Amino acid sequence: MSPVPRFGLLVVGDEILSGKRADKHMPRVIELLAACGLALAWVRFAPDDRSALTHTLREALAGRDVVFACGGIGATPDDHTRQAAASALGVGLQLHPQARELIEARSRQLAALKGHAFEPEHPEHLQRLQMGEFPQGARIIPNPYNQIPGFSCTSPSGATLHAVPGFPVMAWPMIEWLLEQHYAAHFQRGAQGERSVIVYQGIEAQLTPLMRQIEATHPQCKVFSLPSVDHPEYGRHLELGVKGPLQAVQAAYADLLAGLRAAAAHLGPEVVR
Repeated sequence: MSPVPRFGLLVVGDEILSGKRADKHMPRVIELLAACGLALAWVRFAPDDRSALTHTLREALAGRDVVFACGGIGATPDDHTRQAAASALGVGLQLHPQARELIEARSRQLAALKGHAFEPEHPEHLQRLQMGEFPQGARIIPNPYNQIPGFSCTSPSGATLHAVPGFPVMAWPMIEWLLEQHYAAHFQRGAQGERSVIVYQGIEAQLTPLMRQIEATHPQCKVFSLPSVDHPEYGRHLELGVKGPLQAVQAAYADLLAGLRAAAAHLGPEVVR
């Protein structure tokens, strides 16, 4: 089986960066991945600027990551994800034949709802067709909300971009579909775990050697440290723990506790997730 891919999230939109809207995609994508036993490796935010977005996509697609991009795939002047993706991949835009069929079906449906005959040359339909212009070689992502698809494409290095709308009602079911269709072989549902303990007055620099030792001894696990200086109950403390496959976590956590006790650390409550 191929290695579990790294998953990244790119959220596109000036409205997020300006604070007009709060991002909802990151917590939801974390939930969708966690339900499959997977994790989000990184997240980036990008403006509605074609040059900046092209640069961000070029960097994001330079490796082998799976990148979910939410937003900017419409056909208004502030939508740049389709064009930026094509530039980052060094290809042109092309009206995808299946996307054309889906968009035309949507236009026919909207015309019927208004009691109008469908006009293939109507400006609204022609503008809508632009939402089917994807980087050459792209595959479509079905959109269960209004049938206007997103797209997937692969970079020369092996990274995969999945571009979906910015609307959560569309984006989240599309990402869930992508996970089920393309990454089910990597699912580890119910197989991941996390154990941690509160270390009162803990100092990360002093505990770093122990953290490195745990990761070296238990390579399947990842050690994490969450410091806090003003917690209302614990005061200054660290939440120190391990996460990974359940069986490996149990052994790694036992060694972590043993190391903390050997260092005479003042331990508080334990946390199981």
